[in-house]
Amino acid sequence: MTLKNKDLEQIAYLARININKKSFPSLKKELESILELVAKMDSVNTESVVPMSHPLDISQPLRKDEVTEKDDRKNLQKNAPLKKAGLFMVPKVIDEDA
Repeated sequence: MTLKNKDLEQIAYLARININKKSFPSLKKELESILELVAKMDSVNTESVVPMSHPLDISQPLRKDEVTEKDDRKNLQKNAPLKKAGLFMVPKVIDEDA
């Protein structure tokens, strides 16, 4: 794939980076080689390859879903300036008129 200077300017704009126009020739060469590699990878037939979630054949051990701490709400809320029905009361921070 051949890139034009306009393409590089657009990529730089989208990436929000400044690129010196003097470096365009070397940058074009590098990006074109990356795009060629992607095109090669895209041309490989992968229909018989099973999708993987991880490159290694491992599994994540899961723990039982059980409560491990006691309900300590009253103790945790004893210093709260305002509370109602077991919830912390805080000042309004979002104006509905906005």
